Amino acid sequence: MEDAEGPPDVTRAIPLPAEAAVPSTRASRPTEAATTTGAPAPRPPAPRAKGRLRALDGLRILAALMVCLYHYAGKNGTVAESWGQSPGVKFPTLSSVATYGCLGVQLFFIISGFVICMSSWGRSPGDFFRSRVARLYPAYWAAIVIITAAAVLLPVVVHPLRPDELLVNLTMLQQPMGVDRVLGVCWTLWVEMRFYLLFAVFVVWRGVTYRRVVVFCVAWTFAGVFARIAQTPLTDALVMRDHAPYFIAGLAFYLIHRYGSDLLLWGIVLTSWLLGQRYSVTALWHEGVQGDFARSPYVIQAIVTLAFIAVAAVALGWLSWANWRWLTVAGALTYPFYLLHEHLGWFAIRVMNRALHLPPYVTLIASVTSILLLAYLLHRLVEKPIGPRLKRAMAAQAAQIPFRERLG
Repeated sequence: MEDAEGPPDVTRAIPLPAEAAVPSTRASRPTEAATTTGAPAPRPPAPRAKGRLRALDGLRILAALMVCLYHYAGKNGTVAESWGQSPGVKFPTLSSVATYGCLGVQLFFIISGFVICMSSWGRSPGDFFRSRVARLYPAYWAAIVIITAAAVLLPVVVHPLRPDELLVNLTMLQQPMGVDRVLGVCWTLWVEMRFYLLFAVFVVWRGVTYRRVVVFCVAWTFAGVFARIAQTPLTDALVMRDHAPYFIAGLAFYLIHRYGSDLLLWGIVLTSWLLGQRYSVTALWHEGVQGDFARSPYVIQAIVTLAFIAVAAVALGWLSWANWRWLTVAGALTYPFYLLHEHLGWFAIRVMNRALHLPPYVTLIASVTSILLLAYLLHRLVEKPIGPRLKRAMAAQAAQIPFRERLG
């Protein structure tokens, strides 16, 4: 899901994608230079003292753990084969909670909107593009290699793809190309990429401002409604009507954080919540379904509402007390953990529960812990050294092209 910049510290968006240690200041809302009568514009308030939005990192790792719990104990399929039976039998109580963990994706998308708006402020389109590539691809490529190697070693859990399919996966465009995914969770990265493209074309291209972000939010909201009327695959793919409300809410929350509350921004948030809870219920609740993994529409609505409230609390500064350094580390692990947890977790469950015969809850905790440790290694050995170098290399290459040619 990353980052959102990813999924990551917190200004790196999931999908995952955000940098947790981003300076936070409250600026004045843009106003006209003078009224029609010639009166001077009001004096802007003093900027708020710089802080660190570590609470966003805490929300990001929470969202990743929700999705992880869903994949380990909240569904059937391959995970049931790894456990040897349905997780609903292994965890009669936990499974009824874990089945709602898939809603962590919605929380990811709200955070991504917040973080992308924050991290793109004052950046050129080239800076925006380079930051996204450097943030998302190094860990993603490494995860592709790791999962493929694991599939070769133990194909009973997941089968390796053909070489042509594997190579397409390196682009992160496998889903629109109709190619099987190496990473099951990377469908959210395709959603994130489309959000980045829309935001870059309609906002970043001309410079991020309060007015442009607001116009973008309103236009995207109505585009989603019209796309539902059109009911065509192309408009659905471009507008992402089912996911747009969460990104839009995140954008509005960042404007609230930066400029303060007003009715327009809260109206955007309220509309996004009204549409988002509807989309979540229709996607995740199926009337008449019974059993271990049946979901209640009221619980779905409640979790979506809590996700909005949590990010609103960050925007309003209510969670500024959550400033522990370990949250920055947790946020940095979110994106690699999200990429690795699904298939590797199923490997770990099969080995520990079926081969070593460890108790179910011990296996569950040990599986999550082992993937977190692997995510830490991926962050330290791949993300930290390669991401910044890749970004500097792209910037150096761009600097060699004459400025006028870059502008066309």
